[in-house]
Amino acid sequence: MRVWGFDWDDGNWPKCAKHGVAKNEIEYALSHTPRVLPDRNSPAEEVRWNAVGLTEGGRHLFIVFTIRVRERRQLIRPISARFMHDKEIRRYESR
Repeated sequence: MRVWGFDWDDGNWPKCAKHGVAKNEIEYALSHTPRVLPDRNSPAEEVRWNAVGLTEGGRHLFIVFTIRVRERRQLIRPISARFMHDKEIRRYESR
């Protein structure tokens, strides 16, 4: 799937920012081979994905996102992002 960029607005950005994660950290993690799985709690009207990736500084992020089409281009729309806890990181790295 070809993705052209990111879809940010006042609807999704505050949900990510409240956990202290910067836009550039989310974009970096999603652009550098994150582990992606379907979100088991996706609402019926939208397919959502969970991603685990690293920031440029090496911090682990957990990101929920969807794909939106704008002007015939697929964009990643982050819905929520947070830094992972130590227990989550250990579980992730053991796989």
